[in-house]
Amino acid sequence: MRRQSALKNKKKILAAPFSIWSIGFIVIPLCMVFYYGFTDKSGAFTLEYITAISTPERMKALWLSLLLSFIATVICLLLGYPLASILSKMSGNQHSMIVMIFILPMWMNFLLRTLAWQTLLEKTGVINNILSFLGLPTLNIINTPYAIVLGMVYNFLPFMVLPLYNSLTKIDPNVINAARDLGANGYQTFIKITLPLTVPGIISGITMVFVPALTTFVISSLLGGSKILLIGNVIEQQFTQASNWHLGSGLSIVLMIFIIINMIVTSIFDKDGEGAVL
Repeated sequence: MRRQSALKNKKKILAAPFSIWSIGFIVIPLCMVFYYGFTDKSGAFTLEYITAISTPERMKALWLSLLLSFIATVICLLLGYPLASILSKMSGNQHSMIVMIFILPMWMNFLLRTLAWQTLLEKTGVINNILSFLGLPTLNIINTPYAIVLGMVYNFLPFMVLPLYNSLTKIDPNVINAARDLGANGYQTFIKITLPLTVPGIISGITMVFVPALTTFVISSLLGGSKILLIGNVIEQQFTQASNWHLGSGLSIVLMIFIIINMIVTSIFDKDGEGAVL
């Protein structure tokens, strides 16, 4: 009994720093967002800032954010699944080297990675200079939705690959071999065995890509310029330029609803956390 009590106390002590961090950087900021979102400048309760999302300009930004996030998520899934499958079949030093190369950009600052793409895609950028040198037509995708989607895919693709790789490595090779012994071809094995077993990883990857893509404002600011506003840009402007914390918080709460829906869907399909990265 004494040993169990001491173990519990030790766990509480070890968990104390994380608890303090959670209260300071998660709970308190969330409470402030909800307070400002549901009150006016006099402190009275109001839904004015929640319903402010219904204006045509903000609805346009919201739907554009949903559309581009959906497109980026689909592209990440189409690119990430084959890559994760290839990685799961590798072994030894080759596997470690490929994984290292793949996650290396994640160690670089997010802003710097996006700025690099701005340099590459601008009208006088590296890509257009190479195309001009080769006598090919130049690309004009900077400050367009295409550039934003490209930036989303580049920055968030690892978040799709990692949970897919985790799910694929958990599949027992004997199950695949048994299916082949029973006469199933590669397509049938994938559709009836591999794909169903990796659904948790797919759902987890979709969540890890869709949520940051929906809430981003850095990518759209740098690659979309001032011509394209996503809902993240609208919220960011309310906090930094208009200094309207009430409206910014209200719009953040609306955006939070979509994130919660996404998390609920994830918990339904990934009850055991099989698609988790760690």
